Amino acid sequence: MNPAHTVKDFPPPTRSLGAILIDAGRLSPQQAGQVIQLQKQEGLRFGEAARQLGILDAEDILFGLARQFEYSCLPVGDTAVSPEVLAAFGSQQPLVDGLRDVRSQLMLHWMEREPARKSLAVVSARRGEGKSFIVANLAVLFAQLGQRTLLVDADLLHPRQHQLFNLDNRAGLSSVLSGLAGLQAAVPVPRLGGLFVMAAGPTPPNPRELLSRPLLAAFIGQATQAFDVVLIDTPSAALADAQIIAAHAGAAILVSRPNAATLAETAALTRNLDNLLGAVVNEF
Repeated sequence: MNPAHTVKDFPPPTRSLGAILIDAGRLSPQQAGQVIQLQKQEGLRFGEAARQLGILDAEDILFGLARQFEYSCLPVGDTAVSPEVLAAFGSQQPLVDGLRDVRSQLMLHWMEREPARKSLAVVSARRGEGKSFIVANLAVLFAQLGQRTLLVDADLLHPRQHQLFNLDNRAGLSSVLSGLAGLQAAVPVPRLGGLFVMAAGPTPPNPRELLSRPLLAAFIGQATQAFDVVLIDTPSAALADAQIIAAHAGAAILVSRPNAATLAETAALTRNLDNLLGAVVNEF
């Protein structure tokens, strides 16, 4: 039987919240002294005392806590990524909480150390169902758990991920499938530790032919060796490209927005996916 853990087995964070905020320029040493004085007098947490004094607001506290516990999170209003990437700002909106549940279910029941169970294609029956939005937020959520995460934009005709993460699109998946680049075309997202994005790259004249090449399967194989999680944003199922990509991924999940695609369109897509795990309803 393993010995019981004690408090000593779980050391506190190495840097205080006040020190982090001082280094970030959000708090002066003099203000920190005022906060500590009230903290001792009233028996408050540092953040509670700072807010009571009006020195810090909720965004400052979230910023400091994210860095204290190595949780990648941006302050609201930060322009490093699009406001659509709600999870990057520590959002508690019901949709993001729902995606946290999806993440948990995937990690518990699907994703394992085997490379074949690390890649996931995200599909939808029509454009406009929010597939790119959902997979971008899901990628951030995996990275926030400390998972080395790669988000691949495989929608070569209508790419979105480079816009959501403010990245260059001059090289990406189309470059890889053309033999002009490799896995190094995936770039880290600044200040969201553990998250890498491979943009779609230049729009090719022959996207279906590119996606049908053996290089796609080879690329996904390399990616699953290098990353803990690989999420793939696919074209809408109006094109056969989505099914080609999903067939090479370990599994697929469907994103559906109410009143967007017809029931017949959604049913046709699900029939053609042998590795479909489930669906996410997007009401955002």
